[in-house]
Amino acid sequence: MATRAEAIDGAVGAYLTHARVERGLSPRTVEAYGRDLERFAAYLGERGLRALEEVDAGLVADFSSSLAARGLGARSRARALVAVRRLLRHSGADAALAGEGIEAPRIERALPKVLRSEESEALIQAAGEAEGPLGLRDRAMLEVLYGAGLRVSELVGLPCSALEARGGWLRVVGKGRVERLVPLGEPALAALGDYLEQARPALAGRREPEALFLTRRGAAMTRQNFFARLRGIARRAGIPQARVSPHVLRHAFATDLLEGGADLRVVQTLLGHADLSTTQIYTHVSRARLRETVEARHPRGAGGRRR
Repeated sequence: MATRAEAIDGAVGAYLTHARVERGLSPRTVEAYGRDLERFAAYLGERGLRALEEVDAGLVADFSSSLAARGLGARSRARALVAVRRLLRHSGADAALAGEGIEAPRIERALPKVLRSEESEALIQAAGEAEGPLGLRDRAMLEVLYGAGLRVSELVGLPCSALEARGGWLRVVGKGRVERLVPLGEPALAALGDYLEQARPALAGRREPEALFLTRRGAAMTRQNFFARLRGIARRAGIPQARVSPHVLRHAFATDLLEGGADLRVVQTLLGHADLSTTQIYTHVSRARLRETVEARHPRGAGGRRR
């Protein structure tokens, strides 16, 4: 007969395998869940519980409180509760035991940093100022990042087969290995065409790499390499480097679409968000921009009163 530790640890291991293989969660998410569930298993052990079926909602709430007492932030506690609920459901515990009715830690969501459209354009122009294959590559990457709203992992992970140039689409594999089609505008398609014709063959040399975007050595571009290139491009564009990151350009894509009148659910689909509430934060960014405009331009705004 399995001991308490063996039974609970086995259930945790089975769930993490399920999360990684069947649900397709990212390695970083699975690793974080593993840490959370290790804490939970230790908490159960301290209370002498022998099986997950003995867990009730009160114990889950107490576990959350213990994490707060240890100094874990609201975001980390919320993630731990998600991990525990999913573990209990996967193990066959009744839904009532999965922590339902427990109030999740309140997380204050900060508005994302966003570049104005003219700043995004300045970045793209600065990227193309570098001569040779690297300049063509960098411009193409920024055009796709800003023009399609990709995550940086999606951008650097694009294979050549992802591009459907005739129809003007990118086939993108996002979180959870969910695939989506994203349309590309003419500037992005033109920049990609220049890169594929003039730059990529020079970077690839005699190799036949699968990756769309390559380093100077012909290897697949990495997140770290691209981030470093983007910081250099921001410096040339005269934009503070602290304000620029790949995700900021994704934010700019979403905000500029909404300010142009795009439907929120369309933007959700383009970004690959599973939950509409994740996309809705960009409506708050747009409202913040409206307020800034009124304060700066209206006679009764702060800027108008200073004039």
